[in-house]
Amino acid sequence: MDNSKKIEEIKDKLKTIFDPEIPVDVYELGLIYDVRLKDKNCEIDMTLTSPNCPEAQNIPNNVRKAVESLGHYDQVIVEVVWDPPWDKSKMSEVAKLTLNV
Repeated sequence: MDNSKKIEEIKDKLKTIFDPEIPVDVYELGLIYDVRLKDKNCEIDMTLTSPNCPEAQNIPNNVRKAVESLGHYDQVIVEVVWDPPWDKSKMSEVAKLTLNV
């Protein structure tokens, strides 16, 4: 499988991870900033809606576990970044419609 198909597979998997306080997945919310494949490793840069998010440890851990469950990668590294800060403009049209934004 080429890298573009692997990244699509990863994105599909990320669409199964939800912030428990928001009925939209982390990908559609715009929390995933970058997915990189390097050899047999996957690196993901993501953010959260707020630094004070009560799920600040659980959501990145769930992202890591979801990608690990694909079984293709020796290591999955999820880095939480705060720059650029998340705002509603990062949400997909699907997320905006779901949340009436």
